[in-house]
Amino acid sequence: MNRPRKTSGSNPALIFGTLIAVVIVVGVIYQSQSTPDEDLELIAIPEQQVEPVVQAPVVPEAVIPSAPEPEPEPEPEPQKNLVSKPPELPALDNSDEFVRERLLLINSKKEFSNWVKADDLVRRSASYLDGLSNGVMLSKVFPLTPPEGKFTTHKSDGTIWLNAGNYERYNRTINAIANTDMASIAKMFHFSRPLLEAAFSEMGYNPRQMDGIVLQAIDVILAAPIIVEPIKLTRESVVYKFADPALEALPPLQKQLLRIGPNNTKHLQKQAYALQQALLNP
Repeated sequence: MNRPRKTSGSNPALIFGTLIAVVIVVGVIYQSQSTPDEDLELIAIPEQQVEPVVQAPVVPEAVIPSAPEPEPEPEPEPQKNLVSKPPELPALDNSDEFVRERLLLINSKKEFSNWVKADDLVRRSASYLDGLSNGVMLSKVFPLTPPEGKFTTHKSDGTIWLNAGNYERYNRTINAIANTDMASIAKMFHFSRPLLEAAFSEMGYNPRQMDGIVLQAIDVILAAPIIVEPIKLTRESVVYKFADPALEALPPLQKQLLRIGPNNTKHLQKQAYALQQALLNP
């Protein structure tokens, strides 16, 4: 039978070590309670900053109905059995010339022709529509015709006013859009839809989100206010702002529509509505 071990009644080394540990702990506690504000070590530790969580805007989903299939034609006589098939779509990377040729059949005017000269046409269009749906004009992504002349204002009794003459600076752009058949643009959308879906997919969107983005971009244009009265401005440094806080709070796209004037905005909204109806009622 094994006998139980005997433990020594005291261990001087263990007791001494325990006392030292207690002294160190007490000293640290005391030091932490009495550290002066000038303690450089504490000052060097930056205070934690709580980063706000910015949620990405919710991407709407919608369905733009597909164009109906054409009714089958009567079967021709055997000797005239020539069936014309629609051309196959190219790959997205090689689609510029294919898309450009068909857009120029819709509108061959100089301004429109200059717009569609851009490379990577489908990807640019997708990015531009994405921006418009959020109320932003991505001019560097898809540059349109710059306005003619300089932005002008006038003062009256200490108030800065937007000159109505500024509206004419945008006539070339508005005329190019007004002379574009939106029903044909809608047909082009349905025809080239796989290319657009591929471009939107690269940005992380699914087809329903693509449809939602296109329709929301149109809605932002249609929701822009029509201001017929003279518009007051304020100026901070070299930047002009709308004096009316409600106008200044509008999305950048809608503020740009204020700058092109009420008549130009009406023309643009008329075309936007025509495109919306052509897309939803193919």
